[in-house]
Amino acid sequence: MSEALYQARIVAAAKEAREPRLLDGASLEAMVDNPLCGDRVTVQFDLDADGRISRVGHKVRGCLLCQAAMALLAERAPGLPAADLAHVRDAVAAMIRRNGPVPEGWPELDIFEPVRAVRSRHECVILPFEAAARAAADAS
Repeated sequence: MSEALYQARIVAAAKEAREPRLLDGASLEAMVDNPLCGDRVTVQFDLDADGRISRVGHKVRGCLLCQAAMALLAERAPGLPAADLAHVRDAVAAMIRRNGPVPEGWPELDIFEPVRAVRSRHECVILPFEAAARAAADAS
């Protein structure tokens, strides 16, 4: 893979998600896997009284891109309304699959712009956001 795909910022972000950080008694949880490459992501959330994410738990068995995406999601999700996660997933998918803009309010996701050119790696970035959206759907 190219150096652009595994740039230093992606490697640094991935280090944050390498160790599982699962929650005891999480309010919401979803696990999603990609059978084509073997990536598997478990995302957990606790919500506050207003339906905002208060804590994030996760476990990633996946490549560097999947780990980096999960780390950025875990960093940014606290404080967001759980209902917003489907929109975030859709915006990330549009950015990666259709050369859409970096999702508004998530400027750090620009590190994944080189992934656009490598179709086989698209799902690696999107998978954590898909898991988060599925977990949040249970809050509805």
